[in-house]
Amino acid sequence: MTQPRSFLLVDDDIDDIIIFQESLKKVDEKIQFYSANNGKAAIDFLTANINQLPSLIFLDINMPRMDGKECLKIIKQHEKLKHIPVLMYTTSSQSSDIEETMMLGAMCFITKPWGVKELKILLSAIAHTPVTKLPSTLQSLEKDISCFIVC
Repeated sequence: MTQPRSFLLVDDDIDDIIIFQESLKKVDEKIQFYSANNGKAAIDFLTANINQLPSLIFLDINMPRMDGKECLKIIKQHEKLKHIPVLMYTTSSQSSDIEETMMLGAMCFITKPWGVKELKILLSAIAHTPVTKLPSTLQSLEKDISCFIVC
């Protein structure tokens, strides 16, 4: 039996965390959900739970204490964390942010969808797609929802 998937959302906006969590529950209540409100809290969480790491990390860019780019850099340099796929999940659509985070090792760059319905479509695709097929699945979604997706 495989271990249930788990997602870590790193975002400083409490409303976004609540909406994400509630939407994920409606998509697949078996997925364990964790959150951290900045990059430093995420690194602390990951290193404290090294034997039970999340399957995927959703990482915002603009946060206090440690931003998403710095957090991504640390994750991808850490021997026991670097295998975890990281999806940048942000309001930014700046080409410099996309380029930098992809160069640092993000699997995909996704702008936050505009509505809950679209978030559920996005999370459903992510929750029900094997990690190796996520980039192609997500890119095919871009025409159906208001997200900008680069993989």
